[in-house]
Amino acid sequence: MAIFDKFWELLTYDLGIDLGTANTMVYLRNHGVVVSEPSVVAIDKRTKVVLAVGKEARQMIGRTPSNIVAVRPLRDGVISDFDTTQAMIHHFITKAHKYYNKGLKLQRPRVIVGVPSSVTEVERQAVIDAVKTAQARQVYIVEECMAAAIGAGLPIEDASGSMIIDLGGGTTDIAVFSLGDIVVGKTMKIAGDEMDQDIINYIRAKYNMLIGERTAEDMKIMMGSATPLKKEKKYPVQGRDLLTGLPKTIELSSIEIREAIMNTISLITDAIKDAIEETPPELLKDLVSSGVYIAGGGALIRGLDAYWTEELELPVKIVEDPLSAAARGTSLMLDHIDLLDRVQKSWEELV
Repeated sequence: MAIFDKFWELLTYDLGIDLGTANTMVYLRNHGVVVSEPSVVAIDKRTKVVLAVGKEARQMIGRTPSNIVAVRPLRDGVISDFDTTQAMIHHFITKAHKYYNKGLKLQRPRVIVGVPSSVTEVERQAVIDAVKTAQARQVYIVEECMAAAIGAGLPIEDASGSMIIDLGGGTTDIAVFSLGDIVVGKTMKIAGDEMDQDIINYIRAKYNMLIGERTAEDMKIMMGSATPLKKEKKYPVQGRDLLTGLPKTIELSSIEIREAIMNTISLITDAIKDAIEETPPELLKDLVSSGVYIAGGGALIRGLDAYWTEELELPVKIVEDPLSAAARGTSLMLDHIDLLDRVQKSWEELV
């Protein structure tokens, strides 16, 4: 049997996909992350031909001629443009296939995809159809927060309580787990994208200058923080003067970025507090000792763990490699088909 299993592994491969609004990660079973690229596709509007996907397409945002558009086909964690999403997923799966071509791959991959827990049945089916059209032979759908918790190594199948906050680009997933299922779960369509918009609005209001989404995201990554930094930073930012229409450069500080994004952080904080209030006392007691964990790109905002530790009066920790936690979790679930089938069945009963 062991020889047969090894032979079969040469003929097939399994993938875990964290299909994010801002970034998509593909985790190849037993090999780690093989694709980590922006969820962006550049297409020719006249011919509908896909010109670029991922990093190359992101470089085109705000720089394309009128006949070319660089779009993010997922909004708030769900598919807003089916055809473009299908092309993007196909590109990433093909890229993962090329990464691991040591054997002759006769079988199409099994794919498990993490999605926000709030998606509707229609949205869920759209993800399945897009992945199947991208040559997957079998598709499983799991909630991103569960995938992130498994990827972070949290003991979600124990009788004790575990809590995770998956702060991504389009959504924030908040979940308390016990006995292998979600006891309290919340998804809000307020996350990293709203922080980018906060920065755009702040600069417009204070400096009468317009910057693009890509510039705002870069500023958030370079200077974003939830608590004062030991050494505050400053960077020059270029944009368009709204009074003259001409180019303009300002010097923006990390203090200003923090001021801009705190509105969104406060809204997320309120949602976390609501989830904690709904948590049964016995599980809440567990959280006092085990703590709350943060995953997703938002976990990289400096000082966010310290800020939430103070606000929630619970220890808050960042998981190891928070960006890849959900993708890592999807892949790990392929080693536990019984858990995967139970999660799938539970999801189908809910919808």
